[in-house]
Amino acid sequence: MISMEAKGWRRAIRTLVLLASVPLWAAEKHAGKGLVLKVDPAHKTVVVSCEEMPGYMEAMAMPFHVKDAKTLQGLQPGTNIDFDLLVDKNASFVENIRIHRFESLELDPTQARRLKLMEHAIAPSSLPPTLALGQSVPDFVLTDQSRNRVALSQFAGKVVAVTFIYTRCPLPDYCFRLSNNFALLQKRFRSRMGSELVLLSIVIDPAHDQPDALANYAHIWKADSQAWHFLTGAMPDIEKLSREFDMNFYPDEALFVHSFHTVVIDRKGKLAANLEGNNFSAKQLGDLVETTLSQPNQRRGN
Repeated sequence: MISMEAKGWRRAIRTLVLLASVPLWAAEKHAGKGLVLKVDPAHKTVVVSCEEMPGYMEAMAMPFHVKDAKTLQGLQPGTNIDFDLLVDKNASFVENIRIHRFESLELDPTQARRLKLMEHAIAPSSLPPTLALGQSVPDFVLTDQSRNRVALSQFAGKVVAVTFIYTRCPLPDYCFRLSNNFALLQKRFRSRMGSELVLLSIVIDPAHDQPDALANYAHIWKADSQAWHFLTGAMPDIEKLSREFDMNFYPDEALFVHSFHTVVIDRKGKLAANLEGNNFSAKQLGDLVETTLSQPNQRRGN
């Protein structure tokens, strides 16, 4: 007969053996989302300006590893993504990356269909090509709120952020949000405004948004007129420029139906990012600008 004491010892030994076979650190899995700042397939990394992961990480810009560089295909600066972050005792990596597509005017399907019809009604041969990331942005000249002629080429060696608005836009999540993003950029980079960073808000309603109206609008946002220019000009010039950034709009009664694009141009005058939509935060846009500012200070065209 085996004593009760011996049986107890055997059970204890079996328990210890079982525990020894189980990892002491179980991998954690967290759902994440954010804006892509930089993609580096060679090192299997992606830098993302992340939203808060409750209970694990505050909102911040972070580099993440992937197991396979193919996971990064289709990603580029300005892409909104969802992903899973796996963390174990010795390492972490992201997987299951999903690109967050923006649907123009998704809250109003009728207007979205109208916009698409307008796009298809125009012969493709008459439209300038849409710029791809890394391409040089052609020079343009418009007039700002101080009635000064402003050319993109005068900002050689600086980072330029561009967005499209019209001052009568009544919706808080449309032009107001885009202008508020720029106001927060101006605050975050105050010491670098003008010397390293320039903001351009280009109007899509030039018939109404002339310099006086733009000066009043700029005053609302406490815009530094030397570093944040609200630009107007001839409609054909604005249409051409908008098309180069894949920005579409048309008048509909008293309002404008339009898509949303915020553009970042690097110090060399090349397209660094083209953010479609308004589903990103001012902090994420600021992180993208910060990443672009950190690149070497080379003159435009070099």
